[in-house]
Amino acid sequence: MALYKRKNGEELPYWPIGPFKFRLPFIHYRLEMPEIIQGFVLFSIGLSIIPILESHVGMSYEAALAVVIVFHLLMLVQTALGTPFVPGLITPLIPLLVIFLGNFEPGPEAIQALVAVHLLVAAIFLILGITGLGKVIVHKLPSSLKAGILIGAGLAALIGEFQPGGRLAETPISLIIGGLFCLFMMFSSYYKSLYKKSQVARVVANFGIMPAILMAIFIGWAVKEYPSPNVQWGITTPNFAEMWGYTPFVVGFPSLEIFMLAIPIAIMGYIIAYGDIIVGTSLVERADKVRKDEMIDYDVTKLHLVAFIRNFVHGLFAPHAGLAGPIFTAGTASVVERYTYGRKAMESIYSGTNSLVISLTAGCFILPLVTLFQPFLPIALSITLILTGYLCITLGLSYVKTDVSRGVAMVTAIVLATYGATHALIVGVVLYFILEKQQSKSRDSENKAA
Repeated sequence: MALYKRKNGEELPYWPIGPFKFRLPFIHYRLEMPEIIQGFVLFSIGLSIIPILESHVGMSYEAALAVVIVFHLLMLVQTALGTPFVPGLITPLIPLLVIFLGNFEPGPEAIQALVAVHLLVAAIFLILGITGLGKVIVHKLPSSLKAGILIGAGLAALIGEFQPGGRLAETPISLIIGGLFCLFMMFSSYYKSLYKKSQVARVVANFGIMPAILMAIFIGWAVKEYPSPNVQWGITTPNFAEMWGYTPFVVGFPSLEIFMLAIPIAIMGYIIAYGDIIVGTSLVERADKVRKDEMIDYDVTKLHLVAFIRNFVHGLFAPHAGLAGPIFTAGTASVVERYTYGRKAMESIYSGTNSLVISLTAGCFILPLVTLFQPFLPIALSITLILTGYLCITLGLSYVKTDVSRGVAMVTAIVLATYGATHALIVGVVLYFILEKQQSKSRDSENKAA
């Protein structure tokens, strides 16, 4: 139960802090047990970034764990400040960021490159959030380029998993079964009809991607694709002192050249993140129509400001290869779905999102859970990337309606997935002006003549 009570039709009580609305558990909202349970499994998605920090950035496991804990603590800051979305990674950007980091030697060079991306993304969120230009720019961006970025990000995610030597080749049984179950549960029309008829199907679906991850973990362990965990007891001991050695204050700040190289990947990160914001906003708007008992404040400007704070802090103190994304789409969708069942099921949208993020963060400190999931971290990342890749490709294809725009989008996507952000932006813009822009001008001239 919570100290403050919300009347029907009102907003959940809060303490004002500047433009933000600060809330605490047991004072402003109750904890929701289904979200608490989910978080103690889904936190492994956050831990799954550790292998990337080790291999592509050059961090030790202990320092990478400290970075992940800082990431989760900053997620707590976002939800505590009153945004009704579950924050997370900019997941579709991860494979593109890996390609970008591949141009730098693991160690100081790679750290500086990652810091540059963080600081540029932070600056973009701050400037475009305050001015409101973010919405204008993304809406004015040609559909073929948006589609190319999304499809390319999806292709990069899937290629990284499916290519020879990738995780699918190394652990095919667990990932094929887990990945197929995840896609079946999320997108199958048969499962949607089953959802309406079966209580079991509803319970499974309401836990988002957690059942698919658990299934893949169990199968991977059963068929010996992954070793048995060495469960240890106690509290995790992340090495924050060692993490400090991977900050720009120690390795040096990025040069102007590195900042210039990071601009394309930062732009794409914002475009992808803004797409997540649109999806998350539509989810909350749908919930708002169903639940008339609560007023929900989903101000996009505040979301931009918190994304700026999180990425800026990471850039200076805890470089993170997943970046600080404003919305974890799967987590937000899971909370919203249960929220629509009514006030008895979930007191407030804020109690749901905060409960999930609190348990996501708490899980990182529980050593038995961390060591239980440690051998299976690649599974959590792979299932997330497979789901993200599928979503990006289907969403990207929905943007393009003509043969020319589809051609521009697909060429841009292939270049993005193979050569990275800089080449893809150049190719996409050139193709748009040579093919698509000229075609639209010709069509306008013919319409005027007619």
